[in-house]
Amino acid sequence: MSARRKQDEQQESAGGAAGERPPAALQEAARRRLERVLGSLPERWLLVDVAAQRLHLLQAGTPALSWPISTAAAGIDGREGSGGTPPGVLVVAEKIGAGQAAGDIFRSRRPTGERWQPGGPLQEEDLVLSRILVLDGRENGLNRGPGCDSRTRYIYLHGTNHEDRLGRPVSHGCIRLGNADVIDLFARVQEGDPLVVI
Repeated sequence: MSARRKQDEQQESAGGAAGERPPAALQEAARRRLERVLGSLPERWLLVDVAAQRLHLLQAGTPALSWPISTAAAGIDGREGSGGTPPGVLVVAEKIGAGQAAGDIFRSRRPTGERWQPGGPLQEEDLVLSRILVLDGRENGLNRGPGCDSRTRYIYLHGTNHEDRLGRPVSHGCIRLGNADVIDLFARVQEGDPLVVI
């Protein structure tokens, strides 16, 4: 194994992968969209690269970290009942789960007191685990408002019991992350930080 690959694997196991970068054209399109929707480019923002199934954290316009994700099996679609991951600009509206253990199960955005264990009896059920970052759309008629409102559709970034499926679009609309990754991300972002799904 090359020294560079070993270093990338160590960084990935310690949090996100520092070596992963979104394609330049995708990053530029997301940057332009953020500026158009929000009026300016924030210091810190998130980019969901749907094609690569990666979430990128950008700081001062530079990719800082990246994590594998799963977006919706139904594709990118903000319509109510679509089962899709909503496109466009959203913001982290609420952070839920600070201090909870990795694998803690949430229902209706509240910890249940149960903890998922790999190989345990709840394998096939689609669980919301560890941390929740509630997303609120910022584009009327696309991911905000009647018939397409991301917040009322309960669209989140959250930990999953299907970590073996990360890197493939298999969710029911949310953006799934590994449990260690969502805990890492939770510590790095704040409420109000924007996210672009593109």
